[in-house]
Amino acid sequence: MNENDKARLTPVFWIALAMVTVLVLYGVLFSENFETVTGNLQGFITSNFSWYYVSLTTVFIAFCLVFVLTPMGQIRLGKPTEKPEFRTLSWFAMLFSAGMGIGLVFWGAAEPLSHFFTPPTAEPGTDEAMKESLRRSFFHWGFHAWAIYAVVGLALAFTQFRRNEPGLISRTLRPILGKRVEGPVGTAIDVIAVFATVAGVATSLGLGVKQINGGLHYLFNVPNNITVQIMIIIVITVLFMYSSWTGLSKGIQYLSNANMILAGLLMIFTLVVGPTVLILNMWTDTFGGMIGSFVQMSYDVAPLNQDKNDWLGSWTIYYWGWWMSWSPFVGIFIARVSRGRTIREFVLAVMIAPAAVSFVWFSIFGVTAINMEKTIGGFSDLATEIVLFEMLNNMPMGLIISIVAVLLIATFFITSADSATFVLGMQTTNGSLTPPNKVKLIWGAAQVLIAIVLLMGGGLDALQAAAIISAFPFSIILILMMIATYKDVAKEQKALNLLHEPNYEGTKYEKLMKDHEKKLERENSEKSE
Repeated sequence: MNENDKARLTPVFWIALAMVTVLVLYGVLFSENFETVTGNLQGFITSNFSWYYVSLTTVFIAFCLVFVLTPMGQIRLGKPTEKPEFRTLSWFAMLFSAGMGIGLVFWGAAEPLSHFFTPPTAEPGTDEAMKESLRRSFFHWGFHAWAIYAVVGLALAFTQFRRNEPGLISRTLRPILGKRVEGPVGTAIDVIAVFATVAGVATSLGLGVKQINGGLHYLFNVPNNITVQIMIIIVITVLFMYSSWTGLSKGIQYLSNANMILAGLLMIFTLVVGPTVLILNMWTDTFGGMIGSFVQMSYDVAPLNQDKNDWLGSWTIYYWGWWMSWSPFVGIFIARVSRGRTIREFVLAVMIAPAAVSFVWFSIFGVTAINMEKTIGGFSDLATEIVLFEMLNNMPMGLIISIVAVLLIATFFITSADSATFVLGMQTTNGSLTPPNKVKLIWGAAQVLIAIVLLMGGGLDALQAAAIISAFPFSIILILMMIATYKDVAKEQKALNLLHEPNYEGTKYEKLMKDHEKKLERENSEKSE
């Protein structure tokens, strides 16, 4: 099958687009009812399935470690001698920008400060609350999130680059479902993945728009309301549509590198002019505290403490839902840019490198914001999207740095939307690696319309509800993906007799890989005929 054949629109496109259209119309015509329904659904899930969310996300980490600690990690996501398509630095920049960009800027100072005021266990406003605020922020943005992404990314990369399957979520389940992945069952799976992607990305786009509007209001007294937010969305939509038009190797890669440069400059500046020694000491202490209580925090649902249970529902369960709703998008994207990496290299890089940056980021911005609150005050009544700009305003060159922050949020917005249009285009054109521009433009418009509806239908609360709700059905697919991926990779390992090889990197291993590759090519050729 050539690439032009793959790029044809599939039933997934029309069904998913119809579902998104209905949701947009519902949100516009019945906004109050929309807000009530999404709020009730979120409450039902957090009240009855917290145990499920925390258990499942921890299982994802254990699943990833299996491939790190066993010989299966030596298998390459591609041909045995294939080199990575992108340089390591650009690869890291793309997966990080796609996975956490806007959210990290939005919550970098605001989340630790919020936990400082309302911690789950410590006394509010105390030194212990400050430590707990960082431990919880590290936990929410660390290994669990990236393990979820790694599960989806590994399943897709292995299926696509080792089994020569289209880059579809449904095709990763062939070891379980067999030929049914090519029929209505497979279509239903891909529709769920597309819908979760649209809802998850729209959540982050909504956060980005709120913060850009908040920054412009703080800096230049631009009105902070839905009308201005819609105008911002329209301007940035034009920019990310143009970026999407230029393709993966140009637009997304260049913007991702620009994101990392701007983020690095902002982070270094804040570290230098902020309370540097306190930041470094707090990072050391609270990272160790998070690791020490990692298992307890991973399974904490506070069954006998309603206040803490409510807190976990608003934060931890929300985050696990957000990461799961983002996982089709991020997983597909990082699989696409990870061809040529070994499984071990892929899992370690995806799980550790971005998490480490997140820990440093929250240490710098969280400690700086909390230290300002303790010394000069004024943060307790601020809207979430204003916190970062209030913090930067109290630093040297505050206006200039705040403008840099607005630019960073905008470029993260463009990168996330750009990447998502590419992924949605893939999923609705039978896994094409070069989806038609018109398809990407349609999904770009769909994303921003959903973001607008969520902002109109309750703002931040509606965005959080959308993340948790859309994640629930996709979580079932994630479980199936883990089972299918393990079966498939274990089968590959057995075929190569890796367990009995004394030197996995030696010439005998390479010969086995090449022989097995020829066998796979014959099988794929027979399948296509």
